[in-house]
Amino acid sequence: MADHPQSQFTLLKQQRFLPYFLTQFLGAFNDNVYKNALIILITYQVSNLTTDDSNNLVNLSAGLFILPFFLFSATAGQLADKYEKSFLIRWIKLLEIIIMVMAAIGFYFGHIPFLMAILFLMGAHSSLFGPTKYGLLPQHLKPEELIGGNGLVEMGTFVAILLGTITGGILIGIAGFGALMVSVIVIAIAGLGYLTSCYIPLAPAVAPELKINWNPISETWRSLKFLQNNRTVFLSVLGISWFWFFGGIYLAQLPNYTKYTLGGNEQVVTLLLALFSFGIGVGSLLCERFSGHKVEVGLVPLGAIGLSVFSLDLSLAYSTPVTTQTLLGVQEFTQMPGSWRVMIDIVLMSTSGGLYIVPLYALIQQRSVRSHVSRVIAGNNIVNAFLMVLSAIFAVVVLNAGLTIPQLFLLVSILNALVAFYIFKLVPEFLMRFLVWVVIHTLYRVEIKGLNNLPLTGAQVLVCNHVSYLDAMVITACLPRPVRFVMHYKIYQTPVLNFIFRTAKAIPIAGIKEDKETLEQAFQKIAEALHAGELVCIFPEGRISNDGEMKPFLWGIHRIIDLQPVPVIPLALGGMWGTFFSRHGGAAMSRFPRRLWSKIGLTVGPPVPPTEATASQLYETVLALRGDWK
Repeated sequence: MADHPQSQFTLLKQQRFLPYFLTQFLGAFNDNVYKNALIILITYQVSNLTTDDSNNLVNLSAGLFILPFFLFSATAGQLADKYEKSFLIRWIKLLEIIIMVMAAIGFYFGHIPFLMAILFLMGAHSSLFGPTKYGLLPQHLKPEELIGGNGLVEMGTFVAILLGTITGGILIGIAGFGALMVSVIVIAIAGLGYLTSCYIPLAPAVAPELKINWNPISETWRSLKFLQNNRTVFLSVLGISWFWFFGGIYLAQLPNYTKYTLGGNEQVVTLLLALFSFGIGVGSLLCERFSGHKVEVGLVPLGAIGLSVFSLDLSLAYSTPVTTQTLLGVQEFTQMPGSWRVMIDIVLMSTSGGLYIVPLYALIQQRSVRSHVSRVIAGNNIVNAFLMVLSAIFAVVVLNAGLTIPQLFLLVSILNALVAFYIFKLVPEFLMRFLVWVVIHTLYRVEIKGLNNLPLTGAQVLVCNHVSYLDAMVITACLPRPVRFVMHYKIYQTPVLNFIFRTAKAIPIAGIKEDKETLEQAFQKIAEALHAGELVCIFPEGRISNDGEMKPFLWGIHRIIDLQPVPVIPLALGGMWGTFFSRHGGAAMSRFPRRLWSKIGLTVGPPVPPTEATASQLYETVLALRGDWK
């Protein structure tokens, strides 16, 4: 990462990203023009349907679109890893043109079953595109651009959903010409999508020797088994899939919720769906700003909390259906008591969704083996598909059991809290990084330099000056990889902070005169962690500074390098001296804080080969990196 990373929006000026972005944007736009036109057609324009018939058809439509992801994703993932990706994308876009021509025929004859069959084909098209779309990003983007690129993709996708939803709803509502207008638009957009795909740069095959298994059942099972090889990636997939269960219910139910609970017409449906998409886009873009240009999984719990809180409030906003016989337009709806509460809840809930899902997608791309990224994404899509189909079935069962749509929303908000708690219990890194993110970004303004000096894989020892009791938390918040800290056992036992240290698998150490057994166990654990390819951080001064100045580094670094000769990366903290958690003016945390939201910094130096990593040389390097900024 550069010292002053460019905004994620600069990617939109570059050929390695812009044609790809436009292609996926146009594809998402087209999907939603067609889907919303069909849903509005079923909900409002087919006169012989009862409320139950409409509910069932809308939920069936959601299931038909997502079912192909379950059926075809495993094959799509193999193709995306075996072949050059821009070539695959162009063929997928040609398929979209053919499907849209068939859709125009269905609209011309007004044949609902045929149009729903086309919805299944569109799902098949999207299932082919997904692994290629997400697998291409790590090939064209730098590691520090991954979170911003994913944020733009999610933002673009949901802005496309927003515009497609509005366009589909407006066009199908044109008396006498709605079906014709929808047909013209979807064919034209499919053609434009193919044109932009022609400018996507080459993305070479990552596994050209792969033999395609055309059996979807056995390959699906193999994909799911492969996902479990990396526990963090697998649980991230479960987290993403739960989001699509959650979001799938809301997107499917909003039309009938609007009509039968809020009393709104087609334009109000479009408004609420647009607000949902807008919120996802905002949350996706905020990820880069909140994460500091790195994959920050600490945002995931923040998003999960927001999903439950605002979903719960939305379920309570209108608990009984309206009794008016005339459906309300947008102006009349916004003048109703409680309408703004509904709209704000939808925006904040979906913004939370963006904060939740973007880091999980980026984490999967970052921590998956490069030659298997598309197959991992395919496995993710399979699990997503299963949960989305399950969400359609779940909604049908709950509504047919007599619950109202607001009661369904209430149930889902409670389930989201339970699922989030379960996932964070299994992967405490998410919750730990959330707590670290909240603490550090509440107390400090952090400037990071030289982050590109830290390799994304492999064992390294980190050495850093020691200024305050929060040094380890600051480093954790700044670095994209999990770090195992070696710290004095008394600091390790600090109440509250001990949870974070234990979750981060910190290694307690003692002086040779304090506890020789603990000392020896610490060096053994350090060697084991480095052998496993992890990052281990030590504070070679051996204690927190009393005057803000660095003290000579102790001998421990030599023994670590002797046990496991790995590169050493120097770190330097600046601005921590004088903060509440430093010993400035006496014992730490003994006086009222005088500096709030202070500017602090972390500088990452180039790796030092183990043959050159002496205590004195590392001391001089860290001192130079720190400079005069204590």
